[in-house]
Amino acid sequence: MKKYWPSAVMLAIFETVAVTLWLTKDNIFYLFNFSYIGLSISFGVFLFIRKYKHARRIVQLLVGLYMLVYLGLICNENMQIEGFWYYLFTGVFEAATIHYAVAKIFGPLIFGRGWCGYACWTAMVLDFLPYKAPEYPRKKIGWIRYITFAASLVFVAALFLAKAGNMERIMFWAFIIGNLVYYGVGIALAFAFHDNRAFCKYICPITVFLKPMSYFSLLRIKCDKDKCISCGKCKRVCPMNVDVTDNSRKRANGTECILCMECARSCPKDAL
Repeated sequence: MKKYWPSAVMLAIFETVAVTLWLTKDNIFYLFNFSYIGLSISFGVFLFIRKYKHARRIVQLLVGLYMLVYLGLICNENMQIEGFWYYLFTGVFEAATIHYAVAKIFGPLIFGRGWCGYACWTAMVLDFLPYKAPEYPRKKIGWIRYITFAASLVFVAALFLAKAGNMERIMFWAFIIGNLVYYGVGIALAFAFHDNRAFCKYICPITVFLKPMSYFSLLRIKCDKDKCISCGKCKRVCPMNVDVTDNSRKRANGTECILCMECARSCPKDAL
């Protein structure tokens, strides 16, 4: 049973967050919300330890569909970055602000870019496309993400400056339209660059939050140099072009690792 401790630890972390927010905010929704996400992720880790090849995809669907359909479409919460700016400007520590604090600002100190690999509802769809391993070298256009990040901030700030009415409704439609744009651009880039994760590498504004904290992540892929035979399989299958054979935090694309474990699965010597 000792090999299942990562699953138990992950569940314990999310349950701690769930109970803390439930008691401090006096809202049982947070107990349900973070308990569900924690159970989903813990279940996925359990399946991975059991060597079930679709473990990560199951977690993506469980968490991604919950956030997209239930929180977004049914509860009318804008869980995109525009929703974060909106609640931040209104001074309300609810919904998207809590989500971002846990999953995308402070959470990466523990699990790095795990959000991108196991919970993102945009990547959930993009990972169904045929280019699971990039066919070409990474392009130097990652600066575009900072433009989309700034654009989201300017959009919400402009609404407040214009004193737009019915902001909740505007945020809901921004969530709908924003997701359609993300999916459209993401699919187009995947086929243009032969890379399912092109959107994540070059366009996604959320990575501006994720990358700095991911540098200090406690959960990291490490390479046993004594076992490694430098076959290069791990680099070829990595969807984010991370050099996992380098254990330094400064390794190539180190803050891009989404903990998908494709490298570990493909290693012929179990060096990762």
